[in-house]
Amino acid sequence: MLHQESRFSSLIILYVIFSLSSLMLISEGTEHIVGDSSGWELFTNYTNWTQGREFHVGDVLVFNYKSDQHNVMQVNSTAYTDCRTDNYTSLFTKGNDSIIISEVGTLWFICGVDDHCENGQKLSINVAP
Repeated sequence: MLHQESRFSSLIILYVIFSLSSLMLISEGTEHIVGDSSGWELFTNYTNWTQGREFHVGDVLVFNYKSDQHNVMQVNSTAYTDCRTDNYTSLFTKGNDSIIISEVGTLWFICGVDDHCENGQKLSINVAP
């Protein structure tokens, strides 16, 4: 009887380990390096960059840039359209910022330095369910 209980316990432990490992694999998202090798820069067409890409909850946006020249502001649609830097949701300034996508819908990002947004340093993505 003791041998059967030990075997049953071992099976339960293996099942739990397998289940947790599977969950970890499922929860890992795709890493998207914004602008690819160019990074987060002026005069880049980020609308073209998004073409053919799918964004999902759990994916990671990586913004690479020179921290003394740029930043990343997560903003709403109005601030995105008008390049307004006075009302942002989040501000990133490290130069190598990883942002985990946590919601479905449209997300907007701009550079809040000088006239960078007006010169195209802005990104809008649609996050699929």
